[in-house]
Amino acid sequence: MYTTWRILAIVAVFLGATAAWAILAAITTQRTSTQGDKLGPEVQNLWGRPQTQLSPATTFHWTTSRQVAETVEEDGKTQHVTKTVEDEHQRDVLPSATTIGAAIHLDHRLKGLLWYALYDVTFDGAWTYVHDGSESGRLEIAFAFPVPDAAYDDFRFVIDGHDLARLARPDKGRFSYRLDLRPGQTVTLQVHYRSRGLDQWVYQPASDGVASLQNFVLTLDCDFADIDYPVGAMSPSRRQRAGDSWRLTWNFKQVLTGQNMGLLMPRRLQPGALATSLATSAPVSLLLFFIVLFVLSVRYRLDIHPLNYLAIASAFFSFHLLFSYSVDHLQIVPAFVLASAASIFLVVSYLRLVVSPRFAYRRVALAQLVYQVCFSIAHFWEGYTGLSISILSTLTLFLVMQMTGRIRWSEVLARKPPEPAPPAQAPARAPA
Repeated sequence: MYTTWRILAIVAVFLGATAAWAILAAITTQRTSTQGDKLGPEVQNLWGRPQTQLSPATTFHWTTSRQVAETVEEDGKTQHVTKTVEDEHQRDVLPSATTIGAAIHLDHRLKGLLWYALYDVTFDGAWTYVHDGSESGRLEIAFAFPVPDAAYDDFRFVIDGHDLARLARPDKGRFSYRLDLRPGQTVTLQVHYRSRGLDQWVYQPASDGVASLQNFVLTLDCDFADIDYPVGAMSPSRRQRAGDSWRLTWNFKQVLTGQNMGLLMPRRLQPGALATSLATSAPVSLLLFFIVLFVLSVRYRLDIHPLNYLAIASAFFSFHLLFSYSVDHLQIVPAFVLASAASIFLVVSYLRLVVSPRFAYRRVALAQLVYQVCFSIAHFWEGYTGLSISILSTLTLFLVMQMTGRIRWSEVLARKPPEPAPPAQAPARAPA
């Protein structure tokens, strides 16, 4: 029943399907990249970009006077005069206390083959400055918005109880204000706004280098359970969970640090990347299915032609083709269920005609459910795909070895001698 040429033909069918999946994976990758290049800027224009809120920069300016003796000539006479010169000085000052609160509401949005981790943020910051110097002068407070061209609703900029937001004329996303400062004076700054961002939110205590934080408290509330931190960021001092929400707190009495504090938004499984991954690993799924089908056909003496294998491979390919082009219109789960149902229906209904309904419904349906559907589901859990494939391959090897242990392959693959032609019958004599 199975000859070397038949087996080579089945191998050729498998290689052809592998090439088709490679082409589909390349096309899906290109579609994903193209949509990302096109839709990414559109999403950023609508929702903003990743936000990094800097601590306000505060600089104290003061002047000192000194007497300078000069020699001048006037009407041919030399005179010695004394002039007063004003020297300008400045130094950066740090807040003596910082209290910050940020509440983040996650809002995932699907655009084409890509999920975007968007969020709404409500920011409240309070900084206290105590002038412990002996000089009088002016304190310059410069506040930089996280993104210069983003939208900031309900913006408030309150200094010592006076809201100066109406005076704000930001220059490249930066707003400055100066006020007179006396020795021992305490200045409080409060900032409030609501905005939108993408992927991550970060608070940066110093624009450059190491910051000295005194009496620092940052409370970050988020309405999702999957929390992670940006690379190089400091982990919180305390974490409190309430259902699917978290309250993260960074609390320091006195610390020197150059690290930021913030949160990464959880990323959903990307439809484009999933479709590419499924198409890339599909040959392994088909190979395992072909092996099991081949063993079953040998054991039960079924006549399944290489052209039948070609039709089955086409039905397997239809799963990935349908999923790849429906997942940018449907959610991942409905698109996966639709593609799985279509592929199983094609294979089972076909082998019902080729072999028998009993064989198709009981054995083929189960094998396809395991080697295509369950194999593909393993891709939903990142990090476990390779382990799932290894376990499934090992179990398949065990199954095949048990089913073929008593088969004499030399007899199965032996070239059968051609059957002798029936003897020619003598022509009938015509009656005399």
